[in-house]
Amino acid sequence: MFPFLALLDSEHVDEELLLAVSRVAPVIASGSTPESTIRYLLVEDSTSTDVNQIITVLDNGADKAIVPLSLAKSLLGTVPAHRLLLLLDVANVSAVSDSVRNAVSGVLLKTSSSSDFGLDVDLVHSVSRFFVSASVHVLAPDLPTPSIIRKLAAIGASVVIPFSQLTLGSTSQEMISIADAFLAPIVSDRPDGLFPTVISSDLHGKRSLGLVYSSCESVAESIRTGKGVYHSRKHGLWRKGETSGATQDVVRIRVDCDVDALEFSVVQHGAGFCHLNRASCFGDLDGLAALERTLVSRLVDAPEGSYTRRLFNDEELLRAKIMEEADELCRAKTKEEVAFEAADLIYFTLTRCVAAGVSIKHIERSLDKKAMKISRRPGNAKQQWMAKTESPKVELSKAEAPKASSAPFINRNGPIQMRTVDMSAVSPEDRAKLLKRPVLKSDEMIAKVKPIVDNVRTHGDSALRELTAKFDKAQLDTPLLLPPFYPLAPEAQQLDPAVRDAIDVAYSNVYKFHAAQIDGAPLIVETMPGVTCTRFARPIARVGLYVPGGTAVLPSTALMLGVPAQVAGCEKIVMATPPRADGSISPEVLYVAHKVGAHAILRAGGAQAVAALAYGTETVPKVDKIFGPGNQWVTAAKMLVQNDTDALVSIDMPAGPSEVLVIADDTCNPAFVAADLLSQAEHGIDSQVVLVASSLPETVLAEVEEEVDKQAHALGRVDIVRESVAKSLIVKTQGPEIAMEFSNDYAPEHLILHLRDAPAWVDQVKNAGSVFVGPYSPESCGDYASGTNHTLPTNGYARQFSGVNTQSFQKHITSQEVTMDGLQTLGPIVATLADCEGLQAHANAQPPPPPPPQPPPPPPPPPPPPPPPLTAKAPFANTPPA
Repeated sequence: MFPFLALLDSEHVDEELLLAVSRVAPVIASGSTPESTIRYLLVEDSTSTDVNQIITVLDNGADKAIVPLSLAKSLLGTVPAHRLLLLLDVANVSAVSDSVRNAVSGVLLKTSSSSDFGLDVDLVHSVSRFFVSASVHVLAPDLPTPSIIRKLAAIGASVVIPFSQLTLGSTSQEMISIADAFLAPIVSDRPDGLFPTVISSDLHGKRSLGLVYSSCESVAESIRTGKGVYHSRKHGLWRKGETSGATQDVVRIRVDCDVDALEFSVVQHGAGFCHLNRASCFGDLDGLAALERTLVSRLVDAPEGSYTRRLFNDEELLRAKIMEEADELCRAKTKEEVAFEAADLIYFTLTRCVAAGVSIKHIERSLDKKAMKISRRPGNAKQQWMAKTESPKVELSKAEAPKASSAPFINRNGPIQMRTVDMSAVSPEDRAKLLKRPVLKSDEMIAKVKPIVDNVRTHGDSALRELTAKFDKAQLDTPLLLPPFYPLAPEAQQLDPAVRDAIDVAYSNVYKFHAAQIDGAPLIVETMPGVTCTRFARPIARVGLYVPGGTAVLPSTALMLGVPAQVAGCEKIVMATPPRADGSISPEVLYVAHKVGAHAILRAGGAQAVAALAYGTETVPKVDKIFGPGNQWVTAAKMLVQNDTDALVSIDMPAGPSEVLVIADDTCNPAFVAADLLSQAEHGIDSQVVLVASSLPETVLAEVEEEVDKQAHALGRVDIVRESVAKSLIVKTQGPEIAMEFSNDYAPEHLILHLRDAPAWVDQVKNAGSVFVGPYSPESCGDYASGTNHTLPTNGYARQFSGVNTQSFQKHITSQEVTMDGLQTLGPIVATLADCEGLQAHANAQPPPPPPPQPPPPPPPPPPPPPPPLTAKAPFANTPPA
C-alpha cells in the first residue's frame, strides 16, 4: 500500500527530493524517471499518444499506465489489468462501462476544486464502491493535509500530490513534508507509539535481516538521508552502523496491509545486520545468496591453479562447462537428476555472472523487466540449436502438430517438400494452431514507420525527395507526375506492343466485371405510410492507389485498383509507385494510369508514399482512402494513418503475406495442383500455402509432392520457394465436407477447388477472398485478366472483409422523407423512445401535431320571405274614391 502518489509536474525537480519520494511512493510522470523509481506513466492527451507508444513505455519498465477512457478502450485485452489505471474527471465516472471497469486495476480521479476533493469523502467512497477491489487515487489543486490523507486511507483511497507541493522540510500552508504525507495514515498499536519494522535485504530477494522499531522522527530521517535510521527503545534515535560501519542504504519503505507496521528494504554494508557480525539475525545466508557470496570472495582470493581460478581466467573452459551442464540438464529424466544437473548449471552460470560483475540482483531486475513486457517474441530457438536430423517424409501426429510460429530446419540440398498433417490424429487445440498465420509484429513495425510518416507530414515534398533518394536511390526534382502519361511521356515509348495488347484485354475484362458491380439506382423503401427511406451511392472523391514497384513491374495492381476507381467515378485518382533509379516510372504502369484516367502519379514508395497520400504535401493532393498491397512498411503505415483522426483517411483492408488453399480429391491433376501451390509460394518466404487432400490416395498425393519438387527446381525464385514450401502444409481429411469446413475456418485469400463437380461446391464456401473453380481456373487468371480483382483479404480477414471491388470506391448515404401524415403516426413513437432514453431534446424535435380539423361553420339562416303585396282592407273596399 502507498499512502500517497507523487506527480512529477515540472521538468526541473530537485534530485534529492525525487530520490526521497521514490523511497516511499510511486512517481507519476509523462516522461522518464530514474530506474529506481516505481513509475506510473501518465497520458493525458489521447490524440498525441497512441497505443503502441504506451505499450513501448510499459515494455521498457514502467509499472503502470494511467490513461483516459478513450485510450483505455483501445488497450483492453492488450495491457493486463494490473498495469492499467483509468484517468477520469469526477463527473465522468458514470461513463465507464463494465468492460472497462473490469479491465483496469484502479482509477485516478481529477477534481477541479476543493469542493470535490477528499473533503467530500462520500463522493470518493462512492467511486471506490463502483471500482470494486480497485485502487482509487485523488488529485486536486489544493494542498492535502494529513487529516485528508487519513480520511482517504480509511476508505481505501490515496491522494496524488504534485512535487511542487512536497518538501523535505517541515509542513507549511504551501507544502507538505514527504514524511508527514507518508506517515499520515499509519497508526501504531503499541503504547509507546513505535512502529514494528522488518528489515529485508534488497540484494537477496527481500530476505529478512531483523526486526527493529521506528518512530515518526526516525522514518523522516531515513526518507531524507536514504540511510537506515531507527528508534531504539532504550536509546532513542538509532543510526544503523554509525559506529560499527555496518550502514544501510534504504531502497524502499513500505507499509503493511494493516497500516501499523513497516518494511525497510535496504542494501546492507559491512559484516551484516546482526550485532553478532552475521548477515541476518535469523542465521547466515544459504542457497543462491551464499553461493554468490562465496564466488565473489573467490574471485578476489582464489589461489592460482585452483579450479575456481581456472574458471575465472579461462573463458573457453567456462563456456564449455556451461554448455556441457546445459546438455546434461536437457537429458536428465528424474526429478533428482534434473535438480542435480540444474544445480551444476547454476553454479557455472553464476560463476560467469560474478566474473562479469553481474549479481543475482541484476538477474532479478532483468527477470522483472522481462516479466513486465507486454509485447512478446515468438520464442523460437536459434537455427544452430534446432535439430538437424533429416527424414525423407515426416507425418505429424497429434502430439507433434506444428505450431503456427515454428521455424523448421530447411535442408537446402534435399527435396522441396511440404509437411503433412492427418486431421484424424489432430486435437482441437492443434487444429486451431494450424489455422493461425505467423505472428505479425505490427506494433514494432508501426513504431519503425512513425518517424517516416511524421517526417513527411511535417516537411512535405522535401522529406519525400530525401526519403526517395535514400530508399529508391532516385534523385527527383518533384515527386509528382501529371498527365499525359501516354504516349507522350518518354518512358511510354519503351512499352512492348504485346504487353500493351495484353493490358488492353485485361482492362476490358476487369472494366466489364466492375462496371456490373456499380451501385447506381437508389434504393427506395416506404417503411410506413408517409415515411420514405432512401439509400444512394456516391463515389469517394479522392483516392490513393499504391502500386508496388521499383525492381518489379506490377501493371496488374494498377489495373485492379485503377479500373474500379474509374468505374465508380472518383473525382481524383492519385497513383503512388516507387520510381526506378533514374526517377522514371515503368511504361506498363504509365500506360495503365493513362487508361484509367489517373490524375497524378506520386513517384514514391513505402511509408513515405502512404504519408503523402494521407496528409498531402505542397504538390501531392490529400486523399480520402488509400488502396493497395505492399510490404510490411506500407502495411504498417496504412494502419498508422487510418487511426490518426487528423489524417481523416481510411484504407481498403489489412494486408499480410500472400496465401492459397487448394482442395483436391482423386480427380485432380497432380501437375495442376502443384502449379497452383507454387504460384503463391514464389511470392515470398512468408507466403502461406496449404493443400487440403480430400480422401486423396497416397499414390496421387505422392505425385503432387513430386511435381512440387520438380516444378520448384525449375523456377528462378527457387530459393524463396524452398523456404515458403518448407513452412507449408498438406492437411489430410476424410472427404470434401471436412475439407471445406477446414477451408472456411482458415479463410484463405485464394481458394482453388480441384474437386469432382467443383461448381457444386461453391455454395459451401463461406470464407474466402476469391474462388477458382475447377482444374482450368488457375489462380493467375484472377491475378491478371479474368476480370475479378486480385486485391484480396489475407491473414484470415476473409471472415470479415471482401476483396477490393467497385463499391470499395463508393460510400452510401441514406435519406428519409416524412410527410405530415407520416409524422402524425411516427412522431409519437419517436417521442416515446426518446423519453425512454432520457433525451428530451430528441423528443422536442418532433413538431406538435397539427390541430384537429374544425367542423365547417353552419350555413347562414335563409332570408325571411318577402312581404305580401299591399291590398285595401275590407272595411274600405267599397269606399268610393274621393
